[in-house]
Amino acid sequence: MGERGLLVETGELALSHRLDARLRAEPPAGVVEIVPGPETVLVVSEAADLAPLRAHLAGLLAAAEAEPEAAGADGSGEVLVIPVVYDGEDLPRVAAETGLSTDEVIARHTGSELVVGWLGFAPGFAYLTGLDPRLHLPRLATPRTGVPAGSVAVAGPYSAVYPTASPGGWRLLGRTATTVWDVRADPPTRFRPGLRVRFEAA
Repeated sequence: MGERGLLVETGELALSHRLDARLRAEPPAGVVEIVPGPETVLVVSEAADLAPLRAHLAGLLAAAEAEPEAAGADGSGEVLVIPVVYDGEDLPRVAAETGLSTDEVIARHTGSELVVGWLGFAPGFAYLTGLDPRLHLPRLATPRTGVPAGSVAVAGPYSAVYPTASPGGWRLLGRTATTVWDVRADPPTRFRPGLRVRFEAA
């Protein structure tokens, strides 16, 4: 990937998480950025000679492949609990389209432990995997020009918290007062790949 990046094709999210965790626990010399994705991990180096890094990554990938899947995610055991006020603009429509009551939609959204798959779209925007299949709905046909920060939403098989105000086409279920993106914090995001997340009704 360019002159200083290598893209490791893992083929699955769980393996991306295990490789990402190993890279972050013991970062290889010269690595300046690690970007996990659904089936890949991008590793960017400051060194022009990528051969040593390529060999190191091959060893790490083999070790991650041999690691039991139960040891996946980020390995911390932490669960980030996010209180949500379920008064979202799309909540009634989600209920109607799924054939559930609004209370059942809320129960299904709060009843699943989700996992941060990866971050993208905007800084701090985490794609949360493990959403109840009954809540899998397509994005809005016409995205909104503005979605407030803290909006809790679903789209396809994912849920998310909008970290900042931005355009967006996800279905809004509610809002949280939990700050998930703060440029003054270190790290600035509350989310990291593999972190377990649970929503609760506030």
